[in-house]
This record gives sequence, C-alpha cells and structure tokens, in this order.
Amino acid sequence: MHHLLTALVLLAPPSLENVEKGYGPLFDGKTLTGWEGDLKTFRVENGAIVAGTPTTAIPRNEFLCTEEEYGDFELRLKAKLVGPGQNAGIQFRSQRIPDHHEMIGYQCDMGRAREEVIWGALYDESRRRKFLAIGDQDELRKTLHHDDWNDLRIRCVGPRIQLWVNGVQTVDYTEKEAKIPDTGRIGLQIHGGKPAQASYKEIRIKRL
Repeated sequence: MHHLLTALVLLAPPSLENVEKGYGPLFDGKTLTGWEGDLKTFRVENGAIVAGTPTTAIPRNEFLCTEEEYGDFELRLKAKLVGPGQNAGIQFRSQRIPDHHEMIGYQCDMGRAREEVIWGALYDESRRRKFLAIGDQDELRKTLHHDDWNDLRIRCVGPRIQLWVNGVQTVDYTEKEAKIPDTGRIGLQIHGGKPAQASYKEIRIKRL
C-alpha cells in the first residue's frame, strides 16, 4: 500500500502553489482590499474584478489601482473583454495623474483598434500616447479566446518589458529613454466609449 501511495503522489500533477512559488495574490477574489478607485465603476462578481457592462456606454476611462508600487516583477492574471467597446488593459509602472481620472504609464492593452488585435500590445498611456510594440497578428488570432478568459503575463526587469497572451509572447521591448520611471502602481482599466465589460481574476505577482 505504501508503494502505491508513493506512486500516486509522484503521478499527481504539481499544484498551482508549487508551480508558482514566490507569487502572492493581489486580489483575494472577494474584496477590493489593497486597491483604490471608483467603486461605482469597479465591483467584485464571481471571484473577478469587473467594470462596465456590455449594454451601457462608459462615460470615461477609469482605473482601479494597487495601493503598493512595483518595479521589477512578474504579474500573471486572467482577463476577459466583452461588448462592442473593445478596449481595456492593465497599467504597470504607472501613476494616477493628480486631480484627474487618468493614469500615466505603460499599459498591456486588451481589445481591438480598427482591424488590429491589440491584446498584449504595449501602449504608453497619457505620456507618449502611442503603441510601443504590437504582437504578431496571425499568432494572436490563433491563440486569442474571444469573449472568454485569456491568460496575461507581464514581466519587467530593468528597462526590459515582456508580455505574453495565452503563453504566446507578444512583446519584448527595451526602454531607451532614461527618464521613463521604472516603478509604479498596477491598474485595471475600463476604456471610455462604447459599452464594454472588462473582467480580471487570479491576479498574482512576484517581485524580481
């Protein structure tokens, strides 16, 4: 019996905790403890942070931010975007603009821009206001789960930023401008405009 139990233990798949050693949750699945933002826009539903609805226009960009700041890290989460307003994203190394609803900093984008898939694209929010890198369109179309959950991974070490969608790398970018901050807050966005609902869950981070 002892040998059988040993064999079963060896055959059992590794737990998420063991695979992701060193990661800690940013979201407890029940409350917005550790986060700040407009609680009329952001809410917790079925273990996810949710903003917007697929049927109501979004008045303006809104962000739910971590209270803590992070510099070198790897962030993992699942995200979903539904509705005609195909634009949301995850801010990082970012800050709130004082007395304003916007954030400034890097964003791992989600959605579409005209005909382009911008899931996993690197956008510079409220600063250079442009895409710094966009993933391979053919690869994204193959891997993306439309109107369903997608795995996102954001890794920052020094000036190097890497992004993945469902295990496919979309960005490997090295910042050339020395004045760009290499630390900041993490934020979840819902974009102003057409109706949309953005959902985020299983948010965990590892400082590097």
